[in-house]
Amino acid sequence: MTIGPWTHEAFMEQARAFHGYPAPGLIIGGYMVELAKRHMPEGVLYDAISETAHCLPDAVQLLTPCTFGNGWLRVLPFGIYAVTLYDKRTGEGVRVFLDNDKLEPYGEIRCWFLKERPKHEQDTELLQAQIKEAGESILTLQPVRIRKDMLGHRSFGGVVRCPLCGAYYPSAYGGICRSCQGQSPYEDGPGMALSQQPRPAPVPVPVEEAVGKHALHDMTQIIPGKEKGPAFVAGQELSAGDVCRLQQMGKNRIYVQENTPHPEGWVHEDDAARGFAGLMPGEGVEVEAAPREGKVNFRATRDGLLVVDTERLERFNLVPDVMCCTRHNYSVLEAGTRLAGSRAIPLFLSRPGFLRALSVLEDGPLFKVLPMRKAQIGILVTGTEVFQGLIEDRFAPIITQKAQQLRCDVVKTLFAPDDADLIVRGVRDLLAAGADLIVTTAGMSVDPDDLTRKGLTEAGLTDTLYGVPALPGTMTLIGRIGGARIIGVPACALFFKTTVFDLILPRVLAGVPITRLDLARLGNGGLCMECKVCTFPKCPFGKV
Repeated sequence: MTIGPWTHEAFMEQARAFHGYPAPGLIIGGYMVELAKRHMPEGVLYDAISETAHCLPDAVQLLTPCTFGNGWLRVLPFGIYAVTLYDKRTGEGVRVFLDNDKLEPYGEIRCWFLKERPKHEQDTELLQAQIKEAGESILTLQPVRIRKDMLGHRSFGGVVRCPLCGAYYPSAYGGICRSCQGQSPYEDGPGMALSQQPRPAPVPVPVEEAVGKHALHDMTQIIPGKEKGPAFVAGQELSAGDVCRLQQMGKNRIYVQENTPHPEGWVHEDDAARGFAGLMPGEGVEVEAAPREGKVNFRATRDGLLVVDTERLERFNLVPDVMCCTRHNYSVLEAGTRLAGSRAIPLFLSRPGFLRALSVLEDGPLFKVLPMRKAQIGILVTGTEVFQGLIEDRFAPIITQKAQQLRCDVVKTLFAPDDADLIVRGVRDLLAAGADLIVTTAGMSVDPDDLTRKGLTEAGLTDTLYGVPALPGTMTLIGRIGGARIIGVPACALFFKTTVFDLILPRVLAGVPITRLDLARLGNGGLCMECKVCTFPKCPFGKV
């Protein structure tokens, strides 16, 4: 069997010349690429994806026109030994992966693949011999279709000059180059590492000599338990009567504008805060008031759900001398509620630092408040004991109260025994009644009589997520049937005032996508303390 135009041995020499040595992963990769190529239609223009950054991309570059440099090869850092070739236009293609289930006859390949022994203890000659013997037999091929948003090549826009270091770079990377954004690999070299400017040192004057001059910055007065705010604001002319007041505030020396001209290359705290105020808020958020003391606050303009871009908030707070803090992500807010605050920490912020902070904000707002729709809720109470009237239902009032607190309407409440067919019928009746959100109660456990999940599946449940790392409410279910959302609430909601349902419902109403990763993150803070008096949401339960 050949690999491209080469025999196995000749390809090993090609690998040695290109890669430095005939790495096992590159040789196996050669067989993978050849298998994929044979299953692509003749004449089609294709791109490639490697799901690992190690060795396999070099096999693609040796055997196809796809290279990292021309942009036809995309390397995804998944650490999975798989390669995909796909039609550039349609996204139709094939994926080939090294299949561990087929490695049983080839112990040395398996040992190498699973790293069962250190590299120096592996038998290299035996490993290469087994690779040649195995060829394509250890591979599996499957048809795939690439997501539409992954097709094509994103334009990087024009080329601009970085205002900090002077390097030219694609404008799509932001207002300053990525090196100056903090991604420079150099201790001393291009980018932000070179921009360690000495901080301006304003010269103070005695308060007696400040009469007729102008304050350089806001000066805060604190009266314990009563007041905290700027007693003097930047630019305010100081009078003789102000001297005593300043001394009462403990200020015997102050900074004035006349004694400290605005230093070149530095941004005043209020100017920095104004810059942040223009970029941080998204829909449903406004600035409370003009920046003071280098600080700006934000509030909700409508009732809704706070959504914070936590990854970019963290990136912003990694920039020296700036800060931003918010309420917990996914908090339910009323209009007028303060939700975030930001400030420049020193009196003067270096211009490189200011631009670096702005570059984090250029990709969109850090926070927004999404409206929560007025859902038409259908409640399906399951359980033979309730259906037959052996016990009184207490589920429907609980769900109804929680729904009404979020301004939703309950269009219909039905009861079904532990019978999958009757649960299917109940779901269909609720959909016919106009429900766009169905809440089922109980029947979510592992008991043999709990058939709610089975009934929902037979009713057409899709996009199912079952099981949440939070207590109470671990056995909560989320999904959809047609255009209606589904939430399955376990029986613990009968006992506990607050469960996972209270964390999930606002997100569903706001249209926030919920993934397995989102649920996994609830594990940190997902343990309810079961307080005698529940104060949720003013408690740490479910805060992320």
